[in-house]
Amino acid sequence: MTKATIELVTGDGYRLAANVHEPRGAHRGAVVVVPAMAVEQDFYSPFASWLAEHGWKVLTFDLRGIGASAPRTLRGFEADILLWARLDCAAALACARSLAYGRPLIWIGHSLGGQILAMTPGVESVSGAVTVASGVGYWRENAYPLRRYSWWLWHVIAPLANALFGYFPGKRLRMVGDLPRGVMEQWSRWCRNPEYAVGVEGEPVRESYRRLDSPLLSLSFSDDEYMSERNVTVLHAFYERAERDMRRYSPADFGLARIGHFGFFREATGDKLWPVVLNWMNGLG
Repeated sequence: MTKATIELVTGDGYRLAANVHEPRGAHRGAVVVVPAMAVEQDFYSPFASWLAEHGWKVLTFDLRGIGASAPRTLRGFEADILLWARLDCAAALACARSLAYGRPLIWIGHSLGGQILAMTPGVESVSGAVTVASGVGYWRENAYPLRRYSWWLWHVIAPLANALFGYFPGKRLRMVGDLPRGVMEQWSRWCRNPEYAVGVEGEPVRESYRRLDSPLLSLSFSDDEYMSERNVTVLHAFYERAERDMRRYSPADFGLARIGHFGFFREATGDKLWPVVLNWMNGLG
């Protein structure tokens, strides 16, 4: 397996940091890993390397404003989630398509990465998509321990922090991570609506979900502290034309004490969890 650092240039000329993990021999196709909110691409590196060792080219990248794709300060930096989908994810998808050389192209989205799948131009070209710990973020249906915290975040902390700092200083607050102001404002609106992005952005976004007809594997976990079963179900119901394979696991199914929202991508549990995705991808032909 080899790893190369590259740049992606978006439609508006912004440069994104990315990495390509390649197998040493023949490849089965290409994968683009689309991150969760505020999560840097390095978090997915062990998973990407493992997939490359099993014959897949894998692209990881940082969304603008995150990780190595961030400016020196986020104060006044303009970005929102729809821009991430329509420009940043579109550039990553185009790069992954070129890596596939006509072989299967797979989208693997963690949390946010499964939400914005349908909003990305060119997504109709994917051979299949995998969503991991992904659902709508409606706060009243968060897993119970986070529900009270979520009310304070969306109604008090986020608007106040954005106004004071010009961005959301999540690292300082130990909440989520640093985010551009526009991202946090849009995410806050979505999380206060039972239908999330569809309920806020309206029919164009609802129709984008309807258009996607690629096979879709959803992996969710009973101990996910962010995604209740209801929120997972609501999101995937929007993908009404896709052939959906919905799998909800408990940690005990894999002999683990915990998986949660982030555990699927951790190297310590990869030998038990990652073959689920690899077997599904290899079965697409």
